Amino acid sequence: METLKETIETSVMPVQSSVIKQWSISVVLMVCVVLAFFDKISIAVLFSDPVFQEAMGIGTDKTRLGWLMTSFLLAYGFSSIFLSVVGDLINPRTCLLVSVASWGVLMALMGLATSYEQLLWLRVLLGIAEGPLFALAYSIVKQCYSAGQQARASTMFLLGTPIGAALGFPITAFILGRYGWQMTFFVMAALTLVTLAVVYFGLRGVKLRAETRVSGSRQRVSWQQHMRNSRLLFTTPAFWAVCIFNTALLTYLWGLNGWLPSYLIEEKGVNLEEFGALSSLPFIAMLAGEIAGAFLSDKTGKRAAQVFGGLLIAGLSMYLVLQIEDAVLAIAAMSVSAMSWGFGVSSVFALLARITPAEVSATAGGIFNGFGNFAGAAAPVLMGYIVTRTGDFNLGLLFLVLVAVFGSLVLVPLVKKY
Repeated sequence: METLKETIETSVMPVQSSVIKQWSISVVLMVCVVLAFFDKISIAVLFSDPVFQEAMGIGTDKTRLGWLMTSFLLAYGFSSIFLSVVGDLINPRTCLLVSVASWGVLMALMGLATSYEQLLWLRVLLGIAEGPLFALAYSIVKQCYSAGQQARASTMFLLGTPIGAALGFPITAFILGRYGWQMTFFVMAALTLVTLAVVYFGLRGVKLRAETRVSGSRQRVSWQQHMRNSRLLFTTPAFWAVCIFNTALLTYLWGLNGWLPSYLIEEKGVNLEEFGALSSLPFIAMLAGEIAGAFLSDKTGKRAAQVFGGLLIAGLSMYLVLQIEDAVLAIAAMSVSAMSWGFGVSSVFALLARITPAEVSATAGGIFNGFGNFAGAAAPVLMGYIVTRTGDFNLGLLFLVLVAVFGSLVLVPLVKKY
């Protein structure tokens, strides 16, 4: 099967001035991802604040509270798919600066909101503004790092996800308890100014472009050329296989994040106050798996085999959790599952880079990330529906097992070649 990489000549990697300068690019991207997750999850802390609920006229209506998160995720997914194309036509550094700046403006406006409707629309706009982030980060990594460095570079900015989630909740809760709900948004807006400076100075002098080599000379890609390249991308089975795999990958992640505490309490009888450290082990293991997987992936170059094996073992290990009665052993099995997931995800962007050319990097990354986030947003709802209808929490986790196994098997045809 002829791949896009074999059909379209890729652009030449820019040479960085130093090792520190080169790897600082991924650190800059990680800072952006950390802030984005602050913005994404901080609203959840306010769900239990009666002052915020009264100010927004929500009361105790959990459905309206839930829409503040769901509206963001849906807008984020649409934006990731349909707006990430801009990163292929405009310098990705410029796109990133504009995107981050808009986050700060929107967070400040949220602090000034006086009604639920205002806040809901601002959350939708925030989702639109943040949607292209991962596609832009992926495009920058692909331009600045060689094929043998891309898994480590991608993992560095992906680490912003667990770091952002781990720091966002306690920081928001601290500010809320002392200064009120409005200040949580104003502090996020202030952090955006810091991030904006990090992006501006951190990427200054880095040779990024929306141009590529066409017929041996550097030319800006026209809209017509981009559409031709995109049509070729859309007819490549390997690209869609990786997209389907990513939907399974993120369904596992958000399903686990959404229901892990409730599952351990209701099904395994875990007292989270007593076993707080144990219940965090799956996420610590996930982080360790991402780091180890990044180094191994760049060393071996076996991208498809690694991501296939990581998600498959994650699913099978999760099935063992359903068979174990002892809470500590169940958490241990869940930690193995989470570590395997992290091991696989560390190479998924590098695999995408092997399959797609630089000319449509942002478009490919946007579709890849957008569909995955749509699935991820639906996972907690689907699992909740299954548990509610059947009364069996194990069947909810069995859903994750089946998704993980099916998603990994989709990559079987790619394992030998990539």
